[in-house]
Amino acid sequence: MGSNIISRPSLPREAVLAGFITTMVGFTSSFAVVITGLLQAGASPAQASSGLLALTFLVGAASLVLSLKHRLPLTIAWSTPGAALLASLAPGSFTFSESVGAFIVSGVLIMLTGLVPVLHRLLTSIPVPIAQGMLAGVLIPLCLKPFTALGSIPVAAVLILAVFLAGLRFLPRYAVALSMLSAVGYGLFSIGRSQAWSQIQALPTLEFVAPECSWQAVASISLPLFIVTMASQNIPGVAVMSSFGFATPWRSSMLSTGFGSAAGAFFGGHAINLAAISAALSAGEAGGKDPGQRWKASASSGVFYLLFALGSALVASLATLSPAGLFEAAAGLALLATLANAMLGAMKEPRWQLSALATMLVAAANVTLFGIGGAFWALVIGLLTHIIAEQVAARR
Repeated sequence: MGSNIISRPSLPREAVLAGFITTMVGFTSSFAVVITGLLQAGASPAQASSGLLALTFLVGAASLVLSLKHRLPLTIAWSTPGAALLASLAPGSFTFSESVGAFIVSGVLIMLTGLVPVLHRLLTSIPVPIAQGMLAGVLIPLCLKPFTALGSIPVAAVLILAVFLAGLRFLPRYAVALSMLSAVGYGLFSIGRSQAWSQIQALPTLEFVAPECSWQAVASISLPLFIVTMASQNIPGVAVMSSFGFATPWRSSMLSTGFGSAAGAFFGGHAINLAAISAALSAGEAGGKDPGQRWKASASSGVFYLLFALGSALVASLATLSPAGLFEAAAGLALLATLANAMLGAMKEPRWQLSALATMLVAAANVTLFGIGGAFWALVIGLLTHIIAEQVAARR
């Protein structure tokens, strides 16, 4: 007798495992950067929690939809460099409504790169040393936090640093995640000592934020956020996919992540983009022996992100109730590798070194003029330095 059971393709175990690792590493290694950035951009703790929820949900949904649509291991992430940029803003620079308006503009610009080829070409024409110098300068103040924390929260800082160094020695791939988990553990211990359990929010809640238009916020946030997201996430993400033999559908990816960024902004999220480093977990052999089936790993990652969204409020409230500087210190450790890569990229070409250094220093100093933040002026001064000093010197 013939069987009436219809066979269905099973989900390979390695794809599920790769998807889980991608989500676990991506979430735990950088959620503190997101919370720190949103709070610095003017968010209340409830708005920062809503922003983390929106970003986590959108990352999961975009990863799942793009992977299923294109049958490619397209992994989406939130913009960690973008969150670091927000963390570099001077306190009280903008209201969160103004920041949200700037997030929307950045999302629209990302969408336009998928619709207007000339904008894509214009973006890729931004000198790499200048873009990397701006990113490095933005990261420097946050990467100092683990060490300045030794003076304010010495026990916690030593714990996080010790776990991070031990992780680098024995489990280098998970060193950042382990240090972040140690910060979570210390935060729980501190909350327990202060009997503040009742203040922890367990249920995820979206909070609508009405955007406001501010040209200063557009210059200080929208343009730098767009540039660092594209230069540090989307373009490297395409390169990572290419290294494993996959062609990224640029138009579809930019429309999806740009629209997701703009939509998520209404609930406090800053930006989502193609994953760069974590994309290798799904696109590489860890996602399965058959390259044609590795899309299941990124789809699994999307599902896990949707599940993680349910706990985002708990994580956000834990971060805001923990000792001041605890999660900023953990976030700084999470960005050390990104800072090192940005510095190397900035100083790689001798004929750009002076302008890249100027860009880096202005961004690190966070010079604010006419209400516009340091990241914008870093780009301007870096380009002017190259034109005035380096190009003239090269012609002599």
